[in-house]
Amino acid sequence: MREDLMVRLDQFKKRHDVDEAVRGRVMKPPVEFIGEEILELAVSALLQGENVLLSGGKATGKNILADNLAWLFARPVYNVSFHVNTDSSTLIGTDTFVGGEVRLRNGPVAQAALYGGFCILDEINMAKNDAVAVMHSVLDYRRLIDVPGYECIPMHPATRFIATMNYGYAGTRELNEALVSRFTVIRMPTLQPEQLHRLLQADVPGASEENLERCVGLFMDLDEKAVNGEISTHPVDMRGMIAALRLMTDGMRPKDAVAIGITNKCFDEYEYQLVQDVVMTRFV
Repeated sequence: MREDLMVRLDQFKKRHDVDEAVRGRVMKPPVEFIGEEILELAVSALLQGENVLLSGGKATGKNILADNLAWLFARPVYNVSFHVNTDSSTLIGTDTFVGGEVRLRNGPVAQAALYGGFCILDEINMAKNDAVAVMHSVLDYRRLIDVPGYECIPMHPATRFIATMNYGYAGTRELNEALVSRFTVIRMPTLQPEQLHRLLQADVPGASEENLERCVGLFMDLDEKAVNGEISTHPVDMRGMIAALRLMTDGMRPKDAVAIGITNKCFDEYEYQLVQDVVMTRFV
């Protein structure tokens, strides 16, 4: 990373201490993000007080980047996994009884606001537009949460929001213009073979070079077929590939490891046979 960004990061961390109550949420991610240019773009935007939307296909490292950014800024992390039933109470909080009186039980967005956390909004385009509308005042110049019946919650100056989205999953929808305008958007590039090799090696340090090369080749083959529309994105599964590589390293036969990590996730028989044919070219 550029030296000037490192200096500004240090200044940011010195200005914003982490409350002792949430130090446990400042967690080092298990995998380092690979892609210096994208990392610098995101760090620059966050240092300027912007919120970031990471847009890209499957297995492009959106969540890994989000976790690494929170670690670089030394901020507590709050995660929201969006789904079709996500509503405002999931984000802001709900009423609860404490000592015989009604109080707000803070949700992840409210906690991030109070403690200067980085709130990761995962698959934000899975939620209904009316659910994320409550985020408008949080994400724009107002930087506050106005909860009916309670005092406004102002944003801590260190609070940032990092959203991820992947078009193509079932249940996704277009984000409305008002929401998108409140983010700076970074398009995540497709992983290159050398980046994928480094990522797998970092996740499974005991893997042999032969198995690493075969897994990289298989992943790239499957990704190409998915891009060309020959198969779905189901078998283009980074988590599955890492699991398969771990199983190989632990002594399982490579064909069996790939079967339970990748191939068996294809429940359509025709697609299963296509993926099996691709696997056979790498794992005889």
